[in-house]
Amino acid sequence: MKTKNNNTITLSQFKDKHYGKRGAEMREKLEAGYETFKIGALLHEARVAKGLTQDALAERAGTTKSYISKIENDVKEVRISTLQKIVEIGLGGRLQLSIKL
Repeated sequence: MKTKNNNTITLSQFKDKHYGKRGAEMREKLEAGYETFKIGALLHEARVAKGLTQDALAERAGTTKSYISKIENDVKEVRISTLQKIVEIGLGGRLQLSIKL
C-alpha cells in the first residue's frame, strides 16, 4: 500500500529554496547551465527518434562522432551555425530559437 507523501515540492520550489528566486546570481547560473544541458538532451532525443547513431549523424552533418557526443553530454558548447547544420542536414529538421525577456 502506498502512503501519500506531503513533503512533495515542485522543481521550481526546490530551485527557489536551494538557489534563490529568479534574478539571484546562483539561480541564474543554474538556469544558464540548464539551457546548455537541454540542447544536448534535445539533440540526443532527436537523434534516437530518427534511429541514428552518433557516427551516422556526424557523417550526415559533416562533423565527428566525438563532437556529437560532446554536445549530447554537455562537455562542449556548440555554435548556433553548427547546431543548425546538425539539425537541418543531419536530422532533416528545423532549428527554432526564441528569446524570452
